[in-house]
Amino acid sequence: MSSLGYHSAFRSAKAAVLVWPLIFAGCSNAADGRVDVVAGTAGSGPRDTSSAGAAGSERAGAGNGGAAGSEHGGAQNLAGSNSGSAGSAGSAGSAGKNSAAGAAATGTWEQIPAGTSWQWQLTGKVDTSVAVKVYDLDLYDVDAATVSALHAKGIQVICYVSVGSYEDWRPDAADFPPAILGKDYPDWPGERFLDIRALDKLGPIMEKRLDLCAAKGFDGVEPDNMDVFEGGSAGTGFPLTEKDGLSYAKWLTEQAHARGLSIGQKNTSELATQLASVMDWALTEDCFDGNWCSDMQPYIARGKAVLMSEYTDTGVNFGNACKWAKAQQFSAILKDRDLSAPVQFCP
Repeated sequence: MSSLGYHSAFRSAKAAVLVWPLIFAGCSNAADGRVDVVAGTAGSGPRDTSSAGAAGSERAGAGNGGAAGSEHGGAQNLAGSNSGSAGSAGSAGSAGKNSAAGAAATGTWEQIPAGTSWQWQLTGKVDTSVAVKVYDLDLYDVDAATVSALHAKGIQVICYVSVGSYEDWRPDAADFPPAILGKDYPDWPGERFLDIRALDKLGPIMEKRLDLCAAKGFDGVEPDNMDVFEGGSAGTGFPLTEKDGLSYAKWLTEQAHARGLSIGQKNTSELATQLASVMDWALTEDCFDGNWCSDMQPYIARGKAVLMSEYTDTGVNFGNACKWAKAQQFSAILKDRDLSAPVQFCP
């Protein structure tokens, strides 16, 4: 049910000040029941491949000063806590909560239970005031200190990273050999599809990204564009198949778990039956608007969270989405397509 076709209109290679003038009715803040908009500096815009095909994909690029990509949360689920030995956070200069060494020693990672609360922010200055249990933030735009501050509030923090596309603004862009770079991602200048079969070349790059995620102290990974195989030769330039997508997802899961990180299935709903017993949670975009949420039920059946985001630009009836989500234990939120700070929760 996932699609590679539509992307968010927001993407700028140059930093721009992003101000969201509209506060959603019912937005939640730990202090007064609303989210205060924080005018921040946004870099390359967010993007998330929509499973519905009409809603786009989301990813945050480097913001001015690396400050973009905020998010906030609340009480953390400590089941299966992953308290590996402190690891180096590299340039962040902070001990990683989930270091690769600690993960190897414990072989555990934190779970995200069905029905959990969450916030997703990939652009703007990080607003850490929302009372939820999980945050999803950009790997590169958030430093270890921010992750640590959220942990101090009992919040799990997920790192967003694209695993199916090359982005020329990322700090590791020079590591990608030309042989694994496919066709341009439509409407996303500077981005190209990846040959996910070539793990001899792509694997080490993704391992370094997961190492960074662990070193900064993140608890889990949001693997964007894991549905790249759906484009096939015509769309990506490589003869990718569903079998390739499944193999890659399983490889990513093994690598994440080896570092004490949970990992979620991003859209790609046709693989849910096979991956629900392998991956730790799922994240959907526009599944209610696209009428495919039920495809992700295998996760709920195992007590695993489905982090469900609907978008304001589709005109979705969020009230109806909430009724359905609450009955099914999906974790529904309403966001703007750029994934800035404002968020609306179900009543």
